Amino acid sequence: MNEENQKDEEEVNKLYNTLKKQAESSGYHLNPDIDFTKELIKGLIINKKRYGYPSCPCRLSIGEKTKDIDIICPCDYRDPDLDEYDTCYCSLYVSKKIIEGKKKLSSIPERRGTTFEKDINTEKGKKLINLSKPIWRCKVCGYLCARDNPPEICPICKAKKDRFEKFIN
Repeated sequence: MNEENQKDEEEVNKLYNTLKKQAESSGYHLNPDIDFTKELIKGLIINKKRYGYPSCPCRLSIGEKTKDIDIICPCDYRDPDLDEYDTCYCSLYVSKKIIEGKKKLSSIPERRGTTFEKDINTEKGKKLINLSKPIWRCKVCGYLCARDNPPEICPICKAKKDRFEKFIN
């Protein structure tokens, strides 16, 4: 193995260990097929170097963070996919059923582009609630907080500030 390949492998192993630790500490599981998982991690590393952010290696990135924010790993679709199919789209994250062998991995439909938008601030133009501070929602894990601005890092899933959306104004 040449020096460059060894360096790449070390980088993949380091990120694998970091993601595994983060996932397990938050109640998530990485795919138990380590070789497959490390190939996905290579894709995350390549995309991070290419775009400046780790976009999902199984989706086409636009190359603009604001337009790809929903597919930065862990993507906005991970939790709904895990809830419904026991795996995320790229199968980096899987459910406990998969880990325990109670369910087999299978392909799942792509959620990106499907809109589930719901305006909870108004109902036919009427303000439903008045709050002293806006509610921010982490688009990765669903964490909610009431404050003037979103936190720098989500205390639950460690997603950065740009992964939050104003949920209730």
